[in-house]
Amino acid sequence: MLFANPLIAADNTWGLMCVMCLSVAFSIWLEQKYKWASKVSGAILALIFAMVMANIGIIPTSCALYDDIVWGYVVPMGIPLLLLQCNLKRIWKETGRLVTIFLIGAVGTIVGALIAFFALNGVYEATGGSVKDLAAVASMMTGSYIGGGVNFAAMAATHGLQGTDVAAAATVADNLLMALYFFVLIAFAGMRFFRKNFNHPLIDEVEKGAGKDAAQTQAAAFWSRKDISLKDIAFNFAYCIAVVWASKLIAGIFSPFAIADTPANFQEVLLDFVGKFFGSEYVWITTISIIVATFFDKSVEKMHGSQEIGTYLIYLFLFVIGVPANIYTVVTKSPLLLVLTFIMVVVNMLFCFGAAKIFKFNLEDAIIASNANIGGPTTAAGMAISQGWAALVGPAMLIGTLGYVIGNYAGTIVGIILGA
Repeated sequence: MLFANPLIAADNTWGLMCVMCLSVAFSIWLEQKYKWASKVSGAILALIFAMVMANIGIIPTSCALYDDIVWGYVVPMGIPLLLLQCNLKRIWKETGRLVTIFLIGAVGTIVGALIAFFALNGVYEATGGSVKDLAAVASMMTGSYIGGGVNFAAMAATHGLQGTDVAAAATVADNLLMALYFFVLIAFAGMRFFRKNFNHPLIDEVEKGAGKDAAQTQAAAFWSRKDISLKDIAFNFAYCIAVVWASKLIAGIFSPFAIADTPANFQEVLLDFVGKFFGSEYVWITTISIIVATFFDKSVEKMHGSQEIGTYLIYLFLFVIGVPANIYTVVTKSPLLLVLTFIMVVVNMLFCFGAAKIFKFNLEDAIIASNANIGGPTTAAGMAISQGWAALVGPAMLIGTLGYVIGNYAGTIVGIILGA
C-alpha cells in the first residue's frame, strides 16, 4: 500500500464524495468516448478505480459514506427508477428463462462449495488453519454467492465468525472475486466464441442502435440526450422515495416473523420464509415498482429521465462495491480463501452457461443470471442497465431478491454437510 493511512480519512465525507463522483463521471466519459471502455462499461471502470484507490491507500475501505449513505439511501432510491422500464407484460418470458438459469446456477454454487472444500481442506489444515473454519467459510460463501452480503453476514453469525480475521479475509476474497468476475462477464458479451455459440438479441439491438453513428460508442448512442424537465426530476425523486418508504413500512410488518436461530420444524421454516422474504424491503421495492411499470405504463412514459437518474445512482453503488477488495489482505492472510471463492465462481459460471446452452437461452440471460448469483440483485441490475439491456433489469432484481431468501438455507445446508 502506498500510504500507511488513507490519504482521505474515513470521516472526510465531502472529500470521499468528491472522489466517488469524479470517478463515476470519468468512467461515464470514458464509456461514451472510447469503444474499449464502452465494451468494459462505465460501471466496471468505476469499480476498478475504487479498487485501485483503496488498495494504494488513497481512500478507506469502510466509512459512513459507503455503509450508511450509498447502501442505505442511494441503492434503494436507484432501484425503483430503473424498474420503471420493466413492464412485466413484455418481459415475462425473459423472467422465466432467468429464473431457470439462476436456480441452476445456485445449484452450481453449492456444488462449487463442496468441491472447493474437499480440494483445499488438507492444504488449509497443513498451513495452520482450522478445517471447521474452512467449512464455515464455504457456508458463508454459499449464502453470498446465491444471495448477497446479508446472507454472508447471517452465515458468519451462525458460525460465530463475525469480526474475526477469517471473516475479514473471506469478505475481501468475496469482493475481489466478485469485482473481477463482473469484468469477465462483460468481456464474454463481446467475445466471438460466446457470440458464436449463443443467441444474443439484446446485444445486437444495442449495437444496431449504436451503428447509426460510427463515431459513437454503444454507450454514447444508448445514453444520447433526451427531453427532461424540472418537473420530471421532481416526480422521479418523489416517486422513488415514496416507493422506498412504503416498502420499508410493509417489510416491517413481516420481518418480525423471521426466526433468529435455525428453524426447528416446518412451521418455523414457513414463518422464517415469510419473515425473510416478505420482510425484505427490496422485495417490496421490486414488487411495487413493477406493478407501477406494468399497470400504469402510460403515466410512466411521461416521467422522463428515470433511467438516467437511476443508472447514475447505481454507478455510485458499483464504485462502493470495488472499495473493500483489499488484495493485500487476501494475499498475506489467507490466499486459500481466494482459491476457494475462485473455484465456486468458476463452477457457478459453468452451470449457468451450460444451462443456457442446453436450453438454448440467450447469452445475456446467462450473464445476468450468473451475476445475480455472485453479486446479488443490485449488481445484476447495474450490469444489465450499463449494457443497455433494459428488458432484463426487472427480472434481474426479482431473481436476485429470491437469492436473498434461499441463500441462508443453502448456506446452512452446506455448513451442516461439511461439519462447520
